Amino acid sequence: MIICGVELTGSDAVICLLNLDQGQFSLPECKVRKLALKKNHTRDDLLDFQAAFAALMSEYGVQKVVIKERMPKGKFAGGAVSFKLEATIQLISIGNLEVDTISPAVIKSTLAAHPLPIPFAETGLKVFQETAFTVAYVGHMAK
Repeated sequence: MIICGVELTGSDAVICLLNLDQGQFSLPECKVRKLALKKNHTRDDLLDFQAAFAALMSEYGVQKVVIKERMPKGKFAGGAVSFKLEATIQLISIGNLEVDTISPAVIKSTLAAHPLPIPFAETGLKVFQETAFTVAYVGHMAK
């Protein structure tokens, strides 16, 4: 099963694909590392972002998207645009694509119970994809 981990930062959705097949993890090659929402944040811009995200999920056969939940208020609160992006992703209706959010507390407890099998530095991913990778891994392990 291929899971797409997503970290929403500002007007970007940083992504990482992670496949689990017969107990073995692999990182499918993906031409896109992040998708950006245009600066205007209009309805059409959101629809374009949604279409691009949905097309990417279809192209790579992603069955599940897992988004790192952001806090609505406080020191680590997410911005308004990131909540728009989350809603846009959650409303994608292609095939049997499942979209979930995972809280930082669930991420922390899952990693404590199931530590990452390899150090992130050995994955070959870009540094900014680390959270998306972790979210995808937790998406597989938190079942």
